[in-house]
Amino acid sequence: MKRIIIIVLSLSIVLGFLFWKFGPSITLFNKPKTQGPITLTFWGLWEDESLIKPLIAEYQKQHPNVSVRYERESSINYRTRVQTQIREGVGPDVFMIHNSWLPMFESDLAPVPADLLTFADYKNMFYPVNADSFVKNNQIYGAPMGIDGLALFYNEDILNGVGGKPPKNWQEFIDSATKMTVKDASGIQTAGAAIGTAGNVDHWSDILGLLLMQQPAVDLNNLVTPQATEVLRFYTSFVTDPRRKTWDVNLPRSTDMFAQGRLGFYFAPSWRAHELRVANPNLKFKVAPVPQLSGKVVSWATFWGVVVSAKSKNTSEAWKFVKYLTSAEAEKLAYQEAAKVRLFGEPYSQVSLSAELSQDPIVGAFVSQGPSYKFWYLASNTFDNGINDEMIKYFEDGINATLAGINPQTALQTVDKGVKQVLDKYTKPPPAPSGR
Repeated sequence: MKRIIIIVLSLSIVLGFLFWKFGPSITLFNKPKTQGPITLTFWGLWEDESLIKPLIAEYQKQHPNVSVRYERESSINYRTRVQTQIREGVGPDVFMIHNSWLPMFESDLAPVPADLLTFADYKNMFYPVNADSFVKNNQIYGAPMGIDGLALFYNEDILNGVGGKPPKNWQEFIDSATKMTVKDASGIQTAGAAIGTAGNVDHWSDILGLLLMQQPAVDLNNLVTPQATEVLRFYTSFVTDPRRKTWDVNLPRSTDMFAQGRLGFYFAPSWRAHELRVANPNLKFKVAPVPQLSGKVVSWATFWGVVVSAKSKNTSEAWKFVKYLTSAEAEKLAYQEAAKVRLFGEPYSQVSLSAELSQDPIVGAFVSQGPSYKFWYLASNTFDNGINDEMIKYFEDGINATLAGINPQTALQTVDKGVKQVLDKYTKPPPAPSGR
């Protein structure tokens, strides 16, 4: 009897300790614990809160336990600010990064859970450039709310005045651009095309990146080659070659020239159309895909994606929100809301929606280029103080040297050294620590 009492007391002590230690998490009949309310912080860049609110409201209808707080950030020092805050554990759960930023952000991001979005589904939903931009080692780190890149804006009146049509290749581009250029004793009055400099051509680095990607056999890891030299010579020839001269270093900025009706061809992403319409409501312009070389079709992408912080306390819920934001349903709603206050919304990144915009005289060009988009680290207007800005500076020096009379191949020798330094800094893994 004494032994039985001892056993019962011992069991009571053990069970009492277990209940004290784990009791609060144990529920009767194994009833699952109800998940409490979750708050996600979403940092955006370009859209006012009024345009994002309808998307958040729709998502919260479907997920009543989730609250999303949207904050529109300034683009000034955005990359360094968001990265610093994330690493200090106080940053947003969801935020925007440029499609060229993954090398700088990979360690700061949470990849999508495998059961939420597969790589196969991702590739079917979005254009190939998204996998190039946001996927590494089959891990998905971001998704696009829209797609954008370079396209060719053209002044309808000026182009019609010379009997031209939107060029499909670079020779047609040259022919029409030279015909549209009007000069007098003081210089160019109407420019056929804004291309050739690094000082007054907006998005010049994107144009140069496009040419490098289109030129066969260009190796971006080794630019001291005849192929890369030909690209630099071709780009600057619109200033230096009297037979091809359509632009000059002393002209106003290309965006201003086009808005004034003094420029025939102007390369830009879709968002410039809103600025142009505000600057000159009477300007007649349309947009065409960029000219091509013979062979494969290559276009230039520059756009923003949505990612999840590795320091978020709710990465799974955050990714569910990102998946919704980049869904066909949300993209259509976002487009409708934006179109109420400007010319159009963000061109759709969802391949399934391409037909809905393909015939639009402005947006259609950006969507039709979707399958052929490529990118590199020459994206303008990312303000990243990082991989793009540093790369652009070396190419800017190379263009200026060529315009000053330096042989393009000699100029590229210096550019190539700088490019290798930038790539080593941002895209190469740090060396493993040496053992003692």
